[in-house]
Amino acid sequence: MVASTPQLEILTSPLLDGVHHAFFTRRGGASSGIFEGLNCGGGSSDQAEIVEMNRKRAAHAMDVAPERLVTVHQVHSAQAVTLATPPDAAADRPRADAIVTATPGLAVAILTADCQPVLFADRTAGVVAAAHAGWRGTLDGVLDATIDRMEALGATRASIRAVIGPSISQRAYEVGQEFLERFLDDDPANGRFFINSADGKYLFDLPGYGLQRLRAAGVAAAEWTRHCTYSDQDRFFSYRRATHRGEADYGRLLSAIRL
Repeated sequence: MVASTPQLEILTSPLLDGVHHAFFTRRGGASSGIFEGLNCGGGSSDQAEIVEMNRKRAAHAMDVAPERLVTVHQVHSAQAVTLATPPDAAADRPRADAIVTATPGLAVAILTADCQPVLFADRTAGVVAAAHAGWRGTLDGVLDATIDRMEALGATRASIRAVIGPSISQRAYEVGQEFLERFLDDDPANGRFFINSADGKYLFDLPGYGLQRLRAAGVAAAEWTRHCTYSDQDRFFSYRRATHRGEADYGRLLSAIRL
């Protein structure tokens, strides 16, 4: 589903109906040049004051004060953290790749630019989460760690719904033999997420693998919104597209959820 504010474009999922959530596209932000649009990545080389302006716009769309739109210092790990209040300062943000909360009015959010943004909710228990799930984090168990943290706050797997937002699709995600072998070493059945490409390369289905991990973890329902970040430059930032073009940097998309 696509919604919009006067400035921003927001993607939502019916699986998360009743919970305020948003997969923001790049449309409607204040950044320019290669960051044109809603670049919310403080780690980018975009102007800090412009990134802050974009984050304030996203916070307004989530109906929270800017300081209650909470992100972490993402490190491509399997680390999930539980937060009840915002960190005191940006420097205090935990090094992690997923945030879980049961605090109403606290919007937990993550940044992506090809990796999977995954939003979770157990409406009955009043627990939500946001995870940054690249290939490494997904393989290492960040989605499972997020669900474990949700359970510790009273959620149940049979009530958790999870949605993967805009991510790089298989047709755009070419990888090498060593990459394939990492997944086969973990589980030979992971070969089903790879198809042959040219010159001994393979195409990897990251969202397909993410969905498999979520379903194997026993969540009530899981889906991918089926938006490819690489293929739609008007709506999404993409690390891989920027790399292929030789661009110096790239913007980051924000995905957020709150009770």
